[in-house]
Amino acid sequence: MSTRTTQKDLEGLVNRLNRITNSPATYSDKQENGRFKSNIGHYHLDKAYGGVKLARVVNESGGITCPCSMGYETKKDAYYIIAAFIAGIEAQQNEGGAK
Repeated sequence: MSTRTTQKDLEGLVNRLNRITNSPATYSDKQENGRFKSNIGHYHLDKAYGGVKLARVVNESGGITCPCSMGYETKKDAYYIIAAFIAGIEAQQNEGGAK
């Protein structure tokens, strides 16, 4: 990672998180009736107040939860928090395979 954390850096982490958890890659999909339905389980970045945090879709209406219990952070702090979250998931996945 460069000395400056960019939006692209964060999006790359979130894409990786969606891949390793087999979560949907997109926030929503268009249905046959033309309406959009949110993809439950999709991780994405939520932005407000000049900061960013990790969020996960919990229902088809787009409701979210914040799995890292973080507020809106700087991009750099959010990067480290999300990277630690990924490391924990990967450690659990590796431990599960070793048994």
